[in-house]
Amino acid sequence: MPENPNKKRLFCFGLGFTAQALARKLPAQGWSISGTCREKDKKISSENLLTVPFDGNKATEEIRDSISKATHLLVSIPPQSSGDVVLQNFGSQIEECENLQWIGYVSSTGVYGDTQGEWVDECSPLKPLTELNVRRVESENGWLNMVKKNRPVMVFRCVAIYGPGRNLLLSVKKGKARRIDKPGLVFSRVHVDDIAQTLEASIQKPNPGEIYNVSDDHPSSPSEAVEYACQLLHVKPPPLIPFESAELSELARGFYTTCKRVGNKKIKEELGVKLKYPNLKSGLGAILKAM
Repeated sequence: MPENPNKKRLFCFGLGFTAQALARKLPAQGWSISGTCREKDKKISSENLLTVPFDGNKATEEIRDSISKATHLLVSIPPQSSGDVVLQNFGSQIEECENLQWIGYVSSTGVYGDTQGEWVDECSPLKPLTELNVRRVESENGWLNMVKKNRPVMVFRCVAIYGPGRNLLLSVKKGKARRIDKPGLVFSRVHVDDIAQTLEASIQKPNPGEIYNVSDDHPSSPSEAVEYACQLLHVKPPPLIPFESAELSELARGFYTTCKRVGNKKIKEELGVKLKYPNLKSGLGAILKAM
C-alpha cells in the first residue's frame, strides 16, 4: 500500500522529556514521530516512537534520511562546549529542506540572566551569566538566521520544567529534595504538558522568526516549592541550607544566582494557550493524584 504523501512527520533532535510530551499530545492518526537518543538512553518509554542513535559527533545517513522526510522538526539538544551539534552536523541540510513546515528550537530563559526579580518578556535584553546560556544565545541566533532562507523557525524559551517522572514529589520521596535558603529568590516553572500544548499550538499556527517564553503564571521561591511538596506528602520539610554553603552543580547554581519573573503573555495572546497548570500547586497536585 503506498504511503500517504500528506502524512505529517515529526523528527526530534533529543527525544527526551519535552519531546515525548509533545509526541503524546499529537493525534495518533496522521503523525509519524521519531527522533534521536543517546546510546545509553535507547529505551524510550513509548513503543510508538522510533529512535536513532546520535552522540553529537557524527552526521549519519539514517538521520539525514529522517530529516529529508520530516515535515516538522523539534530541537531540544542543548548546545555543548563545542557549540550547537545539530547546526554543526545538519544545519546546511536543514537550510535546504523545503518540505519543513515548522522548526521549533527549545531554549531557556537563562538567556535573560539576572533581573533581581523583575519581570522579563521576549523583548527584554539578553544578559546570559553562564557559559551554557552564552552558548544558548549563539544557538538561538544560528537557528533564527535560517528564517532569512525561508525556513520556518520559532524559538521557545522555557523556564524550569517539571512533570510526571521529574518533579519535587519524587525528590522528596527519594530524600533528595533540599531546601536552599536565599531570601528574595523566586523561580518561574512550567509543567511539561503546558510546553507540549504551546508547541502544538505553534505547529498549528507557525510564525517564523518569533520567540516565545514558556512559563506558568506564578513564580515562587524554591524553598516554598519544597515545603509545598512535603505538605502534599505529609512529611517534614528538609532543613534550610544557606545558599552560600550549598553544594550545587554548575547548572543548579546558575538557577540560584539569577532571580527573575518570566512573563507568558505572548503564548496566550498569539497562540491561544490556556495553561492547564497555571501554578506549581495545581501541577504537583495533579501529579500526586496520578501517582
